[in-house]
Amino acid sequence: MVVIESYSVAVMMCVITMLCWGSWANTQKLASKDWKFQLFYWDYAIGVLILSFVLAFTMGSTGTKGANFLSNVAQAVPKTIMLALLGGIVFNISNILLVRAIDVAGLAVAFPVGVGLALVIGVIQNYIATPVGNAAMLFTGVAGVVAAIIIDGLAYKKLSGAGQKTAGKGIVLSVLAGVLMGVFYRFVAASMSENFVEIEAGKFTPYSAVVFFSIGVLLSNFFWNTKLFTGSPISCGEYLKGSFKLHLIGILGGIIWNIGMSFSIIASGQAGFAISYGLGQGATMVAAFWGVFIWKEFKNAPKGVNPMLALMFLLYIVGLVLIIAAKLV
Repeated sequence: MVVIESYSVAVMMCVITMLCWGSWANTQKLASKDWKFQLFYWDYAIGVLILSFVLAFTMGSTGTKGANFLSNVAQAVPKTIMLALLGGIVFNISNILLVRAIDVAGLAVAFPVGVGLALVIGVIQNYIATPVGNAAMLFTGVAGVVAAIIIDGLAYKKLSGAGQKTAGKGIVLSVLAGVLMGVFYRFVAASMSENFVEIEAGKFTPYSAVVFFSIGVLLSNFFWNTKLFTGSPISCGEYLKGSFKLHLIGILGGIIWNIGMSFSIIASGQAGFAISYGLGQGATMVAAFWGVFIWKEFKNAPKGVNPMLALMFLLYIVGLVLIIAAKLV
C-alpha cells in the first residue's frame, strides 16, 4: 500500500482534506432547490462508499510497504471491524444533523459552529489517545478556533430577518452535529494499526478502515435517513424520479468528502491523529468562505457584522497555523 513518510506531504494531504471537507456541502446547496436533502443524502452515502473502494484497490493495494487491502481485511478481528463500522454510524447521524443545519442556517453558520466544535472535541480526544505534537501550541490553536465559533454564532444572531426561533434551531442542530462529529474519528483511528509499515495483527490499514467506515455510513442510512429525520416517508419511487444530474451531484458530494477523510487518515501516520484531524477540520474556514463570499449568506447583514466575520476568519487562520506548527516545535 502507499505509505506517507514525509510530514510536509502529510500536511499537504491535510490541506486537501480541509478543502474537501469545506467544499462538499456546495453540492447539497446546488441540489436543494429541486431535491429533498434526504434524497440527496442517499447519493452522498453511495459516493462515500465508491471512493473508499477506488482507493482501497489502487493506493491500498500497491507498493511494498504495509499490507494489501484484501489480505488485511482477511486477518482483521471482529472488534476492529466493529470499531470502523461504528465510526461510520456515528459520523452519519452527525452529518445528517449538519446537513439539516445548513438548510436552516446556511454554510457560514453550520460549519463554523458544528465542525468547529467537532475540531475542538476531536483534537482533545485524539491527543489524549495519541499525544503527538506540542500540547501548548496545539491547544492554543484550538482556543483560537473556539473564539471564532463564538464570534460566528454572534454574527449570525445579528442578521436582519433571521428570526430568533430559526437562529436558535440552526445553532442547536449545529452543536448536536459538532458533538457527535467530534467523536467519530477516534473509533476509526482505534481500528487501525499505529504503525502503517508493520501492521499490527488483527488491525486495519488506513484504506481498510475507510472502507468499513463507509459501509457503516451507508448501512446506517437505512435508519438515520429513512426513519429518524424525514418527517414524511421517502419512497424508492421518489428517489428513482431524480434526474441523472441530481444523482451525480449527490455522488460527487460524497466522493469529495471521502477524499478528505481518506487523506486525513492516511496522513495521520506522519502527522498524528490530533493534528491530522484538527487541520482537516479547518474546513470550517473554507465553508464559511463559500457561505459569505459565494452564496452571500450575510449579504443583508447589519452594521458591525462584517468586522466580526473578518475577526472570525483571522482567528481560524491563526488557530490552524498553530495546529500545523505544533509538531515542528
